[in-house]
Amino acid sequence: MAKTLKPILFAAAFLLSAVLYAQEDTLRFAFITDLHYASGSHSVNDLHRCIADINAQEGLDFVLAGGDLTDFGTDEEIAAVKQMLDSLRYTYYVVAGNHDAKWSESGCNTFKNVFGYEHFEFRCKGWRFIGCNCGPDMRMAPALIPRESMEWLKGLDPDPQTVFVNHYPQDSSVLNYFEVTRELKRLGTQWVLGGHWHANTRLNYDGLPGALGRSTLSAGKAPGYNIVTLTKGEVKMAERRIIGGTAVQLEPWYAEPLQPVRDTVSYDADGLPSGYPWMRYGVNASAPVKPLWERHEDSNIVAGFARDDKRAWFTTASGSVRCISLKDGRQLWSKSFPGKIFSTPALDGKYLVFGCTDGTVYALNPRNGRLRWKTAFGKSVLGSPVTRDGKVYVGASDGTFRALDLQTGAPVWSFSEVEGFVECRAWVDAQQVVFGSWANKLYSLDPRTGALQWVWSCKKPSRMYSPAATWPVKADGKIFIAVPDRRIYVIDAASGEELKYYEKASRESIALSPDGRTAYGKSMYHSVWAVDTHSLDVRWVRETGAGYDISPTPMLELPGVGVIMPTDKGNLVCFRDGERVWAYKLSLALVNPMEGWTDPKDGSVRLLVSTMDGVVSLLKIER
Repeated sequence: MAKTLKPILFAAAFLLSAVLYAQEDTLRFAFITDLHYASGSHSVNDLHRCIADINAQEGLDFVLAGGDLTDFGTDEEIAAVKQMLDSLRYTYYVVAGNHDAKWSESGCNTFKNVFGYEHFEFRCKGWRFIGCNCGPDMRMAPALIPRESMEWLKGLDPDPQTVFVNHYPQDSSVLNYFEVTRELKRLGTQWVLGGHWHANTRLNYDGLPGALGRSTLSAGKAPGYNIVTLTKGEVKMAERRIIGGTAVQLEPWYAEPLQPVRDTVSYDADGLPSGYPWMRYGVNASAPVKPLWERHEDSNIVAGFARDDKRAWFTTASGSVRCISLKDGRQLWSKSFPGKIFSTPALDGKYLVFGCTDGTVYALNPRNGRLRWKTAFGKSVLGSPVTRDGKVYVGASDGTFRALDLQTGAPVWSFSEVEGFVECRAWVDAQQVVFGSWANKLYSLDPRTGALQWVWSCKKPSRMYSPAATWPVKADGKIFIAVPDRRIYVIDAASGEELKYYEKASRESIALSPDGRTAYGKSMYHSVWAVDTHSLDVRWVRETGAGYDISPTPMLELPGVGVIMPTDKGNLVCFRDGERVWAYKLSLALVNPMEGWTDPKDGSVRLLVSTMDGVVSLLKIER
C-alpha cells in the first residue's frame, strides 16, 4: 500500500506545482486607453465606472493606460485624471497621447511633472514592459516618437521578452515608424500595445504582432476596457463592457502566439524601408540645392531660428538654447533651462529673448548665453516673442499677453483678458499687436498701451477651430490668418471686420511675400494658394505633389528662387511663377520656420532650416 501511495503522492505534488507555476507564470493586467478626460463630460463617469470595475477584480498584476488621458491637455484635466487614476488599487503606468501633447497649455511640461516621467521600464513575471510618449508635441503633424525617446530606446539592453506600449500604432501613422520597429526588434520585443483608434484592432508591423484597445468612452454604447493575459507562449485580450451595474467580460477577441521576431525589412542606402510611402531622398539629385553642413541634435526641435550674419540660435524641446556658427554649423554654446522650449527666439542687439514652459521669459547675452534678465509669468510661455521699439511682445498660457521692457524685462503693460492660451508669434507694427488663442479668438491690441482694439472669432464654436497656431500676417490694411476649419480668412486690420475667406485653402499656415503683395497658404490636400493682398483675387492654385500635409509652418518666398513650401514629412517643395520646379528631402519630420537670405559673395541663396526630429541644415540654393 505504501509503495502504491508514493507515486500517487508524487504525481499529485507534481501536478500541484505545475498548476502553481502556471498561475505564477501567467500575467494579467487591465489596459485602459483614450480616456479623453474633460470636466463636465460623460468621459468622467465612463472612467469612474471602469476604475471601479478594475478595483473589484482580484489577481491583476498592474494597469496600463495607453494615452489620450485628457481631451485638451490642460493643467486642470491632467491633475483631475491623475487623481482618478490614483484611486486604482493596482500600480499603474501611463504614456501620453496626441491629445495630451498637441493642445497642451504647458507644452507637455505638466504631464511630465504630474506623472513624473515620459517613458517607463519595469519587469513583471519575466516580462519587460517599456513605453514612451508619441508626439506630435505642440505642432499639428503626424505622430513622431521624439528624438529624446529614440535615444532612450537606443540606450536599452536587449531582453527577449519585451512588450512595447505607445499610444499610436507603429505603422505609417508615425513618421519614424520604421526606426521605432527596427529598434524594438533589436530589443527583443515580442508584442506592441496601443490605442488611438478607439477600437479593438489586430495589427502586424512587418512581423511584429500588435494590438490596439478600445476607448474607455461609452460612445453611445457602454464604457469598457481590455484584460490582457500574457504567458511565455501567447497573449490574449478580452474586452470588458460595463452595462448598467454589471460588467461583462467577452470571449477573447485577440489571441496571438509570441516568439522572437527578426528584422526582415530591407532598407535602401538612405535607411528608408522598401515600403516607405512618402517622398524619398532620390528627389535631391535633381534639385539645385547643396547642403553646406548638417547637424543632428539629441532632442526634438519645435521652433524656428534667430540669426545674424555669422551665428544662429535655436531652442530644443528638451529645454536648451543653442548657438551655432553659420559658417560650419559648429556649436558655440548651449544653455539648459528647467522646462521644455517651443518658443522661437527673438534677437535684438544685445538681447536674445524666448519663452520657456517653466513659466518664464528669458533674455540672454547672444554672444555667450549668460542671463541678462528673466521675468516670471503665471504659466508656461509657449508664445514666440517679437521685439520692437525697445519692447518685447509675447503671450503665455496664463490668460495674459504682455509687453516687457527689452533692457530690463520689467512689465510695460499687460492685457489679462485672453481666453485660452497663446502659442503663436504675434504680428506687431506701429498700429497693432495681433495674435490668436486656443479659445477661438483673434485679438488686436494697441502696442503702446495694451488696450483692446477688437476681437474676431471663427464662426465655428469648437476650440479646435482656433486661429492659435497661425502666425498672423498683415498687408494692405488687412490681417490674413489660416484656421483649422481649413480656410484662409481676411480681416480688416482697423475694425476686425471679416472681409472674405477662401475655402479649403490652408489649415494653419499663412505667409507673406517680401513685397507684401501676395499671401500664401497651403491646404491639407495637395495644393498651394497665392492670393493678391490688394484685390483679394486668387493669383494661382497649384498641386504640390507632396500629398496630405497638416504642418502649420509658413512658406517662405526667396528672391530669384521662388516660394518654398515646407511639409510635415521633412520635405521642401519650390514653386516659381506658380509652377512646381523642384523638391528636396531634409529628414523624416515636420519642417520648422525657416530663415533665408542672399549671400553677398556669390549671389546664391542660403536657407537655414531644421526639422522636428532634430536635424539642422544650411542649404545653398542656386537661383
